[in-house]
Amino acid sequence: MFNDFKQGFCLTRAGYLLNHSVGRPLKSTEQVFKVAFFAPWQDSGREPWTQWLGVIEDFTSALSKLFNGQQKDFCPQVNLSSALTKIVMSLERLNREHAVVLMSEIDFPSMGFALKKALPASCEVRFIPKNLDITDPNVWDAHISSDVDLVFVSHAYSNTGQQAPLANIFAIAGDRGCLSLVDVAQSAGIISLDLALLQPDFLIGSSVKWLCGGPGAAYLWINPAILEHCQPKDVGWFSHENPFEFNIHDFRYRHSALRFWGGTPSIAPYAIAAHSIHYFAGLGASLLRKYNQQLIDVVVQEFDSELVSPRDAEKRSGTLVLQFGEQQAQIMAALTNANISVDSRSMGIRISPHIYNDMADIKLLLDVIKANR
Repeated sequence: MFNDFKQGFCLTRAGYLLNHSVGRPLKSTEQVFKVAFFAPWQDSGREPWTQWLGVIEDFTSALSKLFNGQQKDFCPQVNLSSALTKIVMSLERLNREHAVVLMSEIDFPSMGFALKKALPASCEVRFIPKNLDITDPNVWDAHISSDVDLVFVSHAYSNTGQQAPLANIFAIAGDRGCLSLVDVAQSAGIISLDLALLQPDFLIGSSVKWLCGGPGAAYLWINPAILEHCQPKDVGWFSHENPFEFNIHDFRYRHSALRFWGGTPSIAPYAIAAHSIHYFAGLGASLLRKYNQQLIDVVVQEFDSELVSPRDAEKRSGTLVLQFGEQQAQIMAALTNANISVDSRSMGIRISPHIYNDMADIKLLLDVIKANR
């Protein structure tokens, strides 16, 4: 079954396990890109914007299928940092004196950088200490206090392979009057997330990892219940209720998440990503996760104290992290020499099998590690 999927992707060799960083492209992507982006530009004597803007419609349509949300509630973004900055700056609640944002010390640093610069100087970014188990709902319960204005949570954590208990976190935040924002950069496509069910206030994500959609095609989602409280500062003509009205004296926000869009949009990244997201939305994240976890389980069974990411499948993401201490550099060099694509961060070696990986990839990985311990 999965060998059929393997044939659909551009794979230059066995052993590509870097899907937490960049997913491999579909073989059909190049032709789709030419048709959606290049052909309207090349083959017509008229400006191609009518066709190009259809690409954005296709992109948000794909996202709505993937996350079970309404298409109008998604907006393209260039990257997650920009999306987060736009959201924070749009909210009056976060632009008053002494607002508080809660996040974890193991969140991706870029998110902390963006928050600290986007918030007023008097505001506090409060951290859950990195030594605490963020897969434990009780940890979140203890830190989401009544003075917290926004809870920032990563669905999956890049350096530990942990998965946050989203349903618990959003329930606690809602009960205590806190806004909630989830970062799905490391989970989109590999861990199911149903927006209609979970109902956070905001979501930000990208397409470059498990969705195999390349860089530059990020996105944000706004819960429609909070949309009118969002007054973006970073706007442009595509944030306008009628972009083609062209009256410099009259700006009106769009009545959708596209009020966060900004100026003249990029098209090319979304042409690539829309095709890939439709593909994975059609397969369903549950299928991908089942296969991913089957391959991870094979590796987990071989190790004990070396395991950094959770042994419990319910608490882990699509990435396995292994730490070999003094042998780490030697093992990493051996994996590189064997053309096995993994990487090493502060917590250990990160390994992320996708649907186009198979047991041969895992066997090769284990053989090399065992030979160099």
